[in-house]
Amino acid sequence: MSILGAIAVPHPPIIVPEIGRGEEEKISATAKAYKDAARFIAELNPQTIILPSPHSTAYTDYFHISPGRGAQGDFAQFGAGSVRLQADYDQEFIKTLTALTGQAGLQAGTLGEREPRLDHGTMVPLYFLHQAGLGHIPIVRIGLSGLGDDAHYRLGQLIQQTADQLDRRVVILASGDLSHKLKNDGPYGFAKEGPVHDQKIQEIFASADFLSLMQLSPDLREAAAECGVGSFEIMAGALDGLEVKAELLSYEGPFGVGYAVATFDVTGKSDSRRYLDRYITEQRRQAAERKANEDPYVQLARATLETYVREGRQIDVPDGLPTEMTGERAGTFVSLKKHGRLRGCIGTIQATQGSIAEEIVGNAINAGTQDPRFPPVTESELPELVYSVDVLGDSEPAKIEDLDASRYGVIVTNGYRRGLLLPNLEGVDTPQEQIAIALSKAGIRPGEPYELERFEVVRHK
Repeated sequence: MSILGAIAVPHPPIIVPEIGRGEEEKISATAKAYKDAARFIAELNPQTIILPSPHSTAYTDYFHISPGRGAQGDFAQFGAGSVRLQADYDQEFIKTLTALTGQAGLQAGTLGEREPRLDHGTMVPLYFLHQAGLGHIPIVRIGLSGLGDDAHYRLGQLIQQTADQLDRRVVILASGDLSHKLKNDGPYGFAKEGPVHDQKIQEIFASADFLSLMQLSPDLREAAAECGVGSFEIMAGALDGLEVKAELLSYEGPFGVGYAVATFDVTGKSDSRRYLDRYITEQRRQAAERKANEDPYVQLARATLETYVREGRQIDVPDGLPTEMTGERAGTFVSLKKHGRLRGCIGTIQATQGSIAEEIVGNAINAGTQDPRFPPVTESELPELVYSVDVLGDSEPAKIEDLDASRYGVIVTNGYRRGLLLPNLEGVDTPQEQIAIALSKAGIRPGEPYELERFEVVRHK
């Protein structure tokens, strides 16, 4: 059996004594569990360790796999430059994995490494591996991506396939912290979703219920400010179809960030532990349920994009639409979500077409094919998409005291630079947050003057 087991670990630099200088004692349970997890790996005697890290090179639509013979790093940015670590890379494993991802149509590879030095999400686990005498084992360092939960899981499946093909004894070391919002006096403040998120992760780690891991609400994850779920999903995919004995070794959060350590010992095979098909089936069921209740605005957006993706043509505005769609003009935004995550959003601040319906047609195609944050929507994704359409009212000059994040969207303008943010968005609770995001989108730097407008929308979903 090529995949021997896995561990999930955090990466707080303060746990390294040369950095903590005594503060590491506040997470002594985490340190002890880390050492136990390293011994667990040593007993498995792997030939290769797969190490996904949230702080390695990351792209929105691509999994970066670190290339070359290996890399070095140190903790100088944390005041401990004397602590240096080196890792060798398993080049044969990387070559084979990259080939398999290409065959599977998953965007992954070794190009575009912005920073070859080891990141702290890699070095903290390596510190404990070196202490356990495992520093000689080559690793495969993988960055996370903005792709969905299913893509992370699929990458894990391909890791398992690579291990089988090479007959390599492999352990997965998934690096990731939990919520960063556990305490008011923590570095990131407190959010009520933080403890909720961490309790769910603890339950998942204790039971190895990886389907629940993939079904975590994206809104919960964002509000909790986690950084590890993508790593854990890659780990889950690598354990796909394998029976595992799970053990949650520790959980702590005294600094306002959640740290969990867990081990997963492979004990056999089990078809009941294949989660990806079940996950996608449920997502498609939910999308179909939403589709059955769509109003004409959303139906038009869906029909437009589905026709364009399948047939490469733009539909004509159909007959029988409500008169306000064909007889009135307004700016519109079309938003796409897949598995609860944004998959595309493009719109117009003011009317550019002869009717709202025509505006929706143009923006639906652009949302699915021209949003620079995402690759174009593929035909296989269409059954999993959820649509919404916002029809914008007229904008008017405003001051910050005139705003309400749940009611009004905002437009900021400086010359030709203009940024817009819709109202009532998850995770955007105040006008100040709205303005900051809109300024960033417009490329207006802090301190530069800008004009502020507000507008209302009618949201269709």
